[in-house]
Amino acid sequence: MLQNLYIKNYILISELNLEINSGFTSITGETGAGKSILLGALSLLTGSRTDISVLLNKDQKCIVEGIFNLENYNLENIFTELDIDYNKNTIIRREINQNGNSRTFINDSPVNISTLKILGENLIDIHSQHNNLLLKDNNFYLQILDSYSKNTNLVNDYKNQHKELKRTEKQLAELIETSNKNKQDIDYFQFRFNQINDANLLSTEQEELEQELKKITNAEEIKEKLLKINYELIENEENIIIKLKELTNTFLALNKLGIEQNFAQRIETSIIELKDISLDCDKINSEIIFDPKKSEEINKRLNLIYDLQHKFSAKSITELLSIKDELNLKLQTIENNDKELLKLQKEVNIQIEQLLEKAKTISKNRKSVISEIEKTINSDLIKLGIPNSNFKIIIEQLEKFNETGLDKAIFLFSANKNIAPDKLSNTASGGELSRIMLALKSMLANSNNLPTIIFDEIDTGISGEIASKMAEIMLKLAKNTQVLSITHLPQIAAKGSKHLLVYKNDNNSKTQTNIKYIENNELINEIAKMLSGKNITPAAIENAKDLIKTKNN
Repeated sequence: MLQNLYIKNYILISELNLEINSGFTSITGETGAGKSILLGALSLLTGSRTDISVLLNKDQKCIVEGIFNLENYNLENIFTELDIDYNKNTIIRREINQNGNSRTFINDSPVNISTLKILGENLIDIHSQHNNLLLKDNNFYLQILDSYSKNTNLVNDYKNQHKELKRTEKQLAELIETSNKNKQDIDYFQFRFNQINDANLLSTEQEELEQELKKITNAEEIKEKLLKINYELIENEENIIIKLKELTNTFLALNKLGIEQNFAQRIETSIIELKDISLDCDKINSEIIFDPKKSEEINKRLNLIYDLQHKFSAKSITELLSIKDELNLKLQTIENNDKELLKLQKEVNIQIEQLLEKAKTISKNRKSVISEIEKTINSDLIKLGIPNSNFKIIIEQLEKFNETGLDKAIFLFSANKNIAPDKLSNTASGGELSRIMLALKSMLANSNNLPTIIFDEIDTGISGEIASKMAEIMLKLAKNTQVLSITHLPQIAAKGSKHLLVYKNDNNSKTQTNIKYIENNELINEIAKMLSGKNITPAAIENAKDLIKTKNN
């Protein structure tokens, strides 16, 4: 339950530090005093959005902090699921800075708004008049059935699995789209792959073929030059080797004359090398053959290579082989896509089967509590002044499951005899909707052990006698749940075990909202003012005393 509320620099509240009691606390104040401001500050602790407009002083940040005693509410699992530290005295703090940006802390650890909303739903239930619109919402109906039937954990598991199914189905749809597109291209990819693959290309063959073709094409000229080299080296009567031998003899003669140099030896080495060159030239000459057939084969092979390079915009065989690898990877991907499609489709089918089974269990649990809910709500509505109340729940099965299961719930109501119940939106008045919502909230709070519930003028449009019945239900509810009721009816305000008064202070420079606990004569005067207006009469005083006295009986 909420133990303490601290508010600073929020709208008309400069600074407020308020201890909140257990049980039933009534909150009153004149119209415009700031009751809605208090509610707005509390809603920040449950994740509501805000902006810079809430700052009283635009040069300072706003702080709203609540301390919650969670010792007896079994909320440890919620903290674990949200990955935040549990503390039986949990502190939630919202800060809005001068730029309108908000920061949120739970037990001094920063968290995002979605985390706060999830935790807030388990700490405070704020019910205002516009919440009656929920009585037209199928999801709200299902939440009531699930909450009362203890279906909540199973439903949460179902919703998480349903989200997973949607993710898998989306992944499958994207893969199908990709696969269909790829299959349109597969023949093209395969054709291009085959063009390169069938050529059996080797990375170095182009250079080798071009060199070999060059030799064949120039065979006659090559042979002519080789013969000339041999002629000059050996065959000519005045060939180079003969002349070098003569030079060798001359150097040998110089050696005898005292010139001790190894010129002769060096020339002998050159002669050996030139003879080797001559032999190599003979060998090359014998190998060089002008072969038109071979030339044609090489040209054909090179033309194939040049044609592929042109088609694929490649500058070399290496680039062609790289393109072939890329095409092969695409073909393998398409083949793997088909395997992945089968795998994903199987996974979707399994998830659908599992969800269907869970949806059936959830539906069975919902239907099992309908009779008990109808009995409880009709009993409370009779107490609340609808003696012929006929509240009913029907469940229709959907053709296919959705995020809430297989069910569509419909709440029916009739306040009159011999009038068949119809949809709430068609039959219930505003006052009847408020009473139905109070009965539902009371039932849920009792079954779920909700720490805190806040009623914001839920009594609008209710007469004095019915207001007293409403107050009795709130008192009963407050035995297990902390109840705060913002009210304009004295019959409800007088029933509070504690009473908070919201009021304004005006001075020459500013207006501020304040809140304080009142009791004894101050409480009597406040109840009397609610009964008779600003001019409090003695009769109103006595009536107020009687209303307060009945609280203690």
